[in-house]
Amino acid sequence: MISVSTSTNKPLAGIRVLDLTHMLSGPYCTMTLADLGADMIKIEPLKGEGTRALLAKDPKHSIEGMGAYFLTLNRNKRTMCVDLKSEAGLAVFYDMVRNADVVINNFAAGVPAKLKIDYAHLSEINPQIITCSITGFGESGPGSSRPAFDQVAQAYGGGMSITGSDKANPTRAGIPIGDLGGGMFGIIGVLTAIIERQRSGKGQHVDISMLDVQISLLNYMATMHFLSGEDPEPIGNSHFVHVPYNSYPTSDGHIVIAVITDNFWGNIKTMLNCPELDKPEFDYQPGRLASKAMIDETIGNILKTDTTEAWMAKLNELRIPAAPVNSFSRALNDPQVNHRNMVVELTHPNGQTTKGPGCPVKLSRSNEESFTPAPLLGQDTNALLTEVLGYSEQRIAELKNEGAVG
Repeated sequence: MISVSTSTNKPLAGIRVLDLTHMLSGPYCTMTLADLGADMIKIEPLKGEGTRALLAKDPKHSIEGMGAYFLTLNRNKRTMCVDLKSEAGLAVFYDMVRNADVVINNFAAGVPAKLKIDYAHLSEINPQIITCSITGFGESGPGSSRPAFDQVAQAYGGGMSITGSDKANPTRAGIPIGDLGGGMFGIIGVLTAIIERQRSGKGQHVDISMLDVQISLLNYMATMHFLSGEDPEPIGNSHFVHVPYNSYPTSDGHIVIAVITDNFWGNIKTMLNCPELDKPEFDYQPGRLASKAMIDETIGNILKTDTTEAWMAKLNELRIPAAPVNSFSRALNDPQVNHRNMVVELTHPNGQTTKGPGCPVKLSRSNEESFTPAPLLGQDTNALLTEVLGYSEQRIAELKNEGAVG
């Protein structure tokens, strides 16, 4: 067995979480909580949860049958296999709940109640338990039973309608913001419930809807819609207020320039030294917005004359908000990214290593960052049944013979 870190120099040390999640939204939530020190115990079916199979047979994206999804999302976790559909297995799970703080799942709405692992059942066993469900559409309302994955949430939530170059070609976000957004708000909900429990002494249920999150992320643009009554349309990488605010081609790539305040415009004029841009009306946002197409075209033509690196040196010197449009390889090798420990070593239980993204939460005191390997199927079952529940070897053997655990 690969032991979990017992260090207390992590902020969530002492919080035990039972992880019933699969695929992406739930595992991302529990991965981050585990990175921050929660004792994360992954409860899997006897054959393993579905994420284990993703990319598992892809030689470019796996190590010994463990794909990139599982390698990343299940670091810092221990695992045990329990058949929740058997009486004996459910009894084992209930014993774990008596010794836990939080239970997290991302089953379809209604499934936890059918399995008798929802808050109503678990709070009878442990009144301080906090449960969290991450679903596509929430656990109440006329659409709660609809199935959902990332792109479904992106499309339904409206964000996809303003992504891309024109309304004829709606485009999803490059990263799965539907899933990841649900996971992030799952973290917020769980930590909020933990803080509230310190005051009330009681647990509660956290109901996270991926659709709710997508609506929340519309933010001020939703308010603009209610004020105007108009549906916004996609405008590519430009901005509906600020100019220049876009991506521009260089001789070997692309650069994003983001001018929010008028003072940055003066610096751009200095850098580009272009008479066509040196007009008094362009010194203020309304004038630039009125000539948005001309300004974008002119800047684009100038930037094509030199490399991304050369232009970035000038932009940085003048402190103009700008960035290269990095490939993964450039972003993940950037000195700032690496200084922040945002690329870390991921280890397979056999000792082979690769790299993956680090934890973005940086604390000044309880700041240890360590990453144990994603576990093999059921590798910690015996140890957890002994350590957490005090089961004897004979009792564990009986449960295995019954097919209750594995």
